[in-house]
Amino acid sequence: MNTQKFDTAAEEALVAQCRRQDYAAFGRIVDAYQARILGFVRRMLRNEEEAHDVTQEVFIKAYQAMERFDGRSSLRTWLFKIAYNLCVDRARRSDRTIHAMSFEADSAEGETYEVADSRWNPEEVILNDELFEIVNQSIETMSDKLRTVLLMHDKEDMSYEEIAGATSVPVGTVKSRLFLARAHLQKSVADYYNTGGRK
Repeated sequence: MNTQKFDTAAEEALVAQCRRQDYAAFGRIVDAYQARILGFVRRMLRNEEEAHDVTQEVFIKAYQAMERFDGRSSLRTWLFKIAYNLCVDRARRSDRTIHAMSFEADSAEGETYEVADSRWNPEEVILNDELFEIVNQSIETMSDKLRTVLLMHDKEDMSYEEIAGATSVPVGTVKSRLFLARAHLQKSVADYYNTGGRK
């Protein structure tokens, strides 16, 4: 997976080139972020064909809107914001709502939780295929809001501030959602062990 990151100066130069319709410069942006955007969208939509379509749409929209990119957020945050909004729109159009387990109290939108800064790392947790399936099912049964924050923070290594920018919610809400997402995940794993490793 290409994990190239651009410093501020390089990013500004690329954006300037894209605004002059430099396709090669935009190709560098696509090369740097396409795999991560696809992984995020795939997790959100859980449909391979849709994920590829939406990922392509993310970069089409980004190219078309490059003139309006003001640099207040990083390019990565901006791209994930486009991806997030497209996922929400796609789910809304197909009437998909994921509320099998509604942890969406969101702590009254103002109250925040302290969240230990430890990433969810499946390679360190997964002991067998069955538990891997339990973890994936747990992520899928989260609300879209919780799953988004978990994936952006723990899988994409985005900061609270970047996630807040991408999802248009306060940092406190990001922390609350991450706390609830991890609680949901931990409960699923604990239930698995409490039943002796049986689903």
